[in-house]
Amino acid sequence: MKDRRDELVHEDDCLGSLFSDPKANMATAEDLIESMDKDGIDISVVVNMGWSSFELCHQTNDYILESINKYPKRLIGFCTIHPEWKEAPGEIERCAKGGIRGIGELMPHLQNFDLGDKALMAPIVEVAQKNDMIIMTHSSEPVGHIYPGKGNVLPGMLYQFITNFPEACIVCAHWGGGLPFYALMSEVGEALKNVYFDTAASPFLYKYAIFQHVSEIAGADKILFGSDFPLITQKRIVKRLLEEISISQDNKDLILGNNAFELLGLS
Repeated sequence: MKDRRDELVHEDDCLGSLFSDPKANMATAEDLIESMDKDGIDISVVVNMGWSSFELCHQTNDYILESINKYPKRLIGFCTIHPEWKEAPGEIERCAKGGIRGIGELMPHLQNFDLGDKALMAPIVEVAQKNDMIIMTHSSEPVGHIYPGKGNVLPGMLYQFITNFPEACIVCAHWGGGLPFYALMSEVGEALKNVYFDTAASPFLYKYAIFQHVSEIAGADKILFGSDFPLITQKRIVKRLLEEISISQDNKDLILGNNAFELLGLS
């Protein structure tokens, strides 16, 4: 993919939106492993992106399958699809048989589908639950600065998806666009029982105090460490979390791995 970058950014809307700027980093599995070794990361979850091209989606799902087989003790893979493709359920089944543990990162804003459309999403959720897979979606803040790929996957859209499928295991990327703050409402807190929030791209979105606030509001057991590598190194967030954020060491341990280990059923 890296060696075809200049060609492919003109062929796929999502890739073009995120990587048309030559300064936007791309990484291989080997780049990730090297960074993990450097920053003291034992295991990483590798996610795909919101392709509009089924061919490119299939190829990158294959690359993730190859990577998790090459580094089975270091990498856990998520595949991706477009919910409107007739091939989507079959592609998820294919990837699940190869050891993929989740679906995502879904990107409704770049793939042009409605995450809150229950009829559209039902076949995807059904095959995910059948294979004990996690569903991960992009999330966007309704206010604040604009950045590449921000989009409009706002808390209201996420909440509709979550309440449509209350038994599905869902991860909302980038702190859910602020959705965990609404857990102060009792009905929202209850609806989030099977929902988690990752910390990817935190330094570009919030002050680091968000770790403390979301831990207090939604619970540290709802937070999954994510960096958004290669956009951000893992160490950048880990260092701040360990050294500067005012939460207990037990909660830091939950965020940095224990929550993910339990969610993924790792020993």
